[in-house]
Amino acid sequence: MATEIRVPTLGESVSEATIGKWFKKPGDAVKADEPLVELETDKVTLEVNAPAAGVLGEIVAKEGDTVGVSALLGMITAGDGKAAAPAKAEAKTADAAVAQAAGKAGEATSAAAEKKSGEVAGDTTIKPATKAADSGPAVSRLAAESGVDPASVSASGKDGRVTKGDMLAAIAAGSAAPAPAAPAAPIQLRAPSAPDDASREERVKMTKLRQTIARRLKEAQATAAMLTTFNEVDMSAVMALRNQYKDVFEKKHGVKLGFMGFFVKACVQALKEIPSVNAEIDGTDIVYKNYYHIAVAVGTDKGLVVPVVRDADQLSIAGVEKAIGVLGKKARDGALKIEDMQGGTFTISNGGVYGSLMSTPILNAPQSAILGMHKIQERPMVVGGQIVIRPMMYLAVSYDHRIIDGKEAVTFLVRIKEALEDPARLVLDL
Repeated sequence: MATEIRVPTLGESVSEATIGKWFKKPGDAVKADEPLVELETDKVTLEVNAPAAGVLGEIVAKEGDTVGVSALLGMITAGDGKAAAPAKAEAKTADAAVAQAAGKAGEATSAAAEKKSGEVAGDTTIKPATKAADSGPAVSRLAAESGVDPASVSASGKDGRVTKGDMLAAIAAGSAAPAPAAPAAPIQLRAPSAPDDASREERVKMTKLRQTIARRLKEAQATAAMLTTFNEVDMSAVMALRNQYKDVFEKKHGVKLGFMGFFVKACVQALKEIPSVNAEIDGTDIVYKNYYHIAVAVGTDKGLVVPVVRDADQLSIAGVEKAIGVLGKKARDGALKIEDMQGGTFTISNGGVYGSLMSTPILNAPQSAILGMHKIQERPMVVGGQIVIRPMMYLAVSYDHRIIDGKEAVTFLVRIKEALEDPARLVLDL
């Protein structure tokens, strides 16, 4: 008896995934709960485990294919892997017999099949009206972006379905007619490179995560009235406090005392004073969040991910550092879950770890603001009429001007500056 391998529920707002790689080949023995295939969604990469022990049979979804929730990935058959080769040979023999029988059936069989599917009316072949509706989300998205009607595309998929490859081929060839409705802007195709340059180019398909990063950042720019305000903070007090207590802190809490704990707590205090920065627009409504889920941007080898420290207002600085440490490790190991990345109300991005001196961060929609941290650099500052050297950091807050006024944005950033320059405020909740 065969057991189906299907795409699991991927999480809120995630409807499809791309097949990353199969860890087994057809005929390989598999154990129950053993990782079989890697799926890459627009948020995380996850593994699908074997639902039962046996032998990996047919692989239905190949590497690079886009699949929806509950889609069939492959089959597991009974056995220990030794009988896989004969079974495969038998399958080929059966396929050949079916093909031969189909060939003998001739035009009568073909006409009957076409009539049954509704594709023949008299002597005129008509595309089935349900073909576009039966297509997957990837096909629907390409149709919306390019204006190409899936019903006008030659289908090569199972049961006459249009595949993503069919759509891409039709778009590239320009062979399909546009949909009757007003089409969206067509997909931009780059001009061909000169022959000498083309031979030195490498074309790599964007990962699902990278595609989503690109789409979401562009959407944020197109949707929000985005503006950035800057300030700078003297990090002397925080650095002195950190140097004084970092050893005893790590010994007691089992985690290093970094700067992010101070920044998260400073942001929470400022968010409580300026609630519009912790809100979002929903149609004609403003939704004020009476909770503080702080998203922290983490760079990985696959791209930027933004896991969320939930209820940061209820955590101590040690609690924040522990939560960030756990989420950072999961991000680097590719083990983040969907729920780790949902529900953030405000985001902190630290470009300073890469050496950035100043930047204008882009909103993490649907949030209304994001704080950008930068490199700490010693600079001459005038303090009490004297020029002194201080470790300074530029801060940037990008915000949606539709919901946050300039006064509120500037006040918010000043409150963060005040808390960091006098960290006792964080302890005393001032």
